[in-house]
Amino acid sequence: MTSPFEAIRRWLVQLPAYGLNGIGTALGVLLVQLLAGALGGLPASLLASGGAIYASLADTPNPPHRTWRRVAMAAAVGLVSSVLVTALRGHAVVLGGLVAVLAFGSSMLLAWGPRAGPISFVPVLAIVFTMAGPAPGSWQVQVEHALWTTFGSLVYLGWALMASRWLQPRYRALALAAVVEGTAALLRSRAAMLSAGPREISGALPLQDWMQRQVALDERLQPARDLLFPATEASGAQRQIAILLHAIALRDTLLGSELDLDLLGDDAAAERLRLALAARIAATADTLGWLAQAVQWDRPMAAAPVGDQGLPAALAAFADDPRRSALAAALGERAQHIADDLARMLQTWRGQAQPTPLSAAELQFFVSPEGWPLAALAPHRRLSSPILRQALRSAAALGTAYFLALALPWASHPHWLVLSVAVVLRGNLDQTLARRDARVAGTALGCLLVLLFAWLGQTWLSGVAFLLAVGVAHAFVNVRYLVTATAATMMALLQAHMAHPAGGYAIGERLADTLLGALLAWGFCYVLPAWERRSLARLVARVQEAARVLAAEALRWPEAGQSDLALRLARREFYEAIGSIAASAQRSHAEPTRVQLPVPAMATLLTRCHVLLAQLSAVRTMLERRRERLDEPSARQALVAAQAEVAGVLAGTVEAGVGGLADPGLGWPDPQAPLLPWLQRRLQLVVQGARGVRQAATAVQAAGARR
Repeated sequence: MTSPFEAIRRWLVQLPAYGLNGIGTALGVLLVQLLAGALGGLPASLLASGGAIYASLADTPNPPHRTWRRVAMAAAVGLVSSVLVTALRGHAVVLGGLVAVLAFGSSMLLAWGPRAGPISFVPVLAIVFTMAGPAPGSWQVQVEHALWTTFGSLVYLGWALMASRWLQPRYRALALAAVVEGTAALLRSRAAMLSAGPREISGALPLQDWMQRQVALDERLQPARDLLFPATEASGAQRQIAILLHAIALRDTLLGSELDLDLLGDDAAAERLRLALAARIAATADTLGWLAQAVQWDRPMAAAPVGDQGLPAALAAFADDPRRSALAAALGERAQHIADDLARMLQTWRGQAQPTPLSAAELQFFVSPEGWPLAALAPHRRLSSPILRQALRSAAALGTAYFLALALPWASHPHWLVLSVAVVLRGNLDQTLARRDARVAGTALGCLLVLLFAWLGQTWLSGVAFLLAVGVAHAFVNVRYLVTATAATMMALLQAHMAHPAGGYAIGERLADTLLGALLAWGFCYVLPAWERRSLARLVARVQEAARVLAAEALRWPEAGQSDLALRLARREFYEAIGSIAASAQRSHAEPTRVQLPVPAMATLLTRCHVLLAQLSAVRTMLERRRERLDEPSARQALVAAQAEVAGVLAGTVEAGVGGLADPGLGWPDPQAPLLPWLQRRLQLVVQGARGVRQAATAVQAAGARR
């Protein structure tokens, strides 16, 4: 019979990282409430829990050193904001000005990037929590409030550090499992494209699903790097790091494997080979899925060979066709490269040591930056900055919401209208509309649940519901905002009721403020708007520069013992630049037609970037795996010429010429023939790919300028 502790352990193992993080947050707030309540009673407990919640906003799955910095910063921002609001509670007009200033400052925090996102909401939450309770009557009471808030923040900070250290192994395992599963999804997308064939996908934008999978994988890769790479000395971390690097290598191998399939033709033999390759890739994806579960659940994985029964026969069908047999053999060899990468991942998971291509010091180059340098504010001093425009927009919106709330027939909770505007108003219209709908629906659901608790009339149940709401709101904020909106509504109503029971729950006021706040936020999106087209030139320039740097690094002769750190960094930057283009195009769908981005042209640019990535990957595979069949001096000369030409093409200083490279009609190489002519042919295709990127980038800029 399974013990209760074992059942709990199994349940926890199945939780995602955000679920564990939400439970940890709720337990931390509970600890603060219990300690403060034992020392100072219910008023102290409410004040201290406010300080804990301010700090908890920045408590996300991170290494302990990042948890310390971010949670401490959130606690400090929350304390300062709450002290200022407390001091000005008796001056309604001045307090309205402070609301606008805090809104401006919180939005400017986004200059430090995603790490500042949770902290940027702390001042708004401080306004809401501080104004929820009765105004302090003297400066001594104000000091007491500040001390209890500080107490809650410090206790939670200690708890967050302890929980972060304890949960690190799970966070690392879950982050790695997410990357492995994302890689499997990418392979499944590629297998589906191969199975569909060129006729079935000709009517759709090429590689659209593939690019979406690429972006999704990139979103998982960086959190995994941030958790794994600083932990090189932790138990089991070396194995996890090796698997992560092998997964990245597998993605690059897959990129090169898709090339030249069009040269097979479209007869029955070619279709059979495509289906066999698709089956091999799909089987690899299935194996990766099993590996992801083994990593997540920390269990051994038995041997899972990739099924390839159909591939040898499909390759043998080309034996009597000299024109295509070498190409078919090359495609089969690429499939074997994918199988080799998978085998290395499985061997690593089973504990068989695999060499790590990067040292501990080199791994740190892939970790997201940390800290709060003032230099980050420098690019945002001009009105063209989207962050400055959002800060000014937020200040105007929240200030308007506060003064409008004072003028409404109900004015007992002006901070609720401020909160409704703050949570809905985002930096772009697409996110604002999504938040608007989720906020209204979540508020209605939250109010219904609070009415249920009020009908039950159990005080202890409201306290439990408050803690659950804290954890759920924290956990789902970046996963499903409807759940967060529901939990946040419960948290705000229950917290206000516990602070001032005589005031009731004010359900009607809450619903009215939410509807009005959603409308205000929607309207203020059109004040100093930061339409996506304003960033179009910068995004396109970033893509072209990233392509140039990646080509320069990929088209180098690999020296024995030389690190490929620069190549890996360049590849990551190119992926991120492509992801920025895709995300911008997606957000632009919600904008007014007259300012929308030229989405078809941007889709073409993404496709051309993908083709260039695949060609560079194929060149790199040839250089690293078959360089012994290349004449080194001639190959070096060809690589240098191609580097210069790609740089010139992307800069717009070189036109279509491809001097000195091979004839594009050159047949496929015999497995034993010298490879130099086919390296030259591949380099020609790289230059053509760079030209395609340049032409697509020019078309995007021209289409954007016409709007």
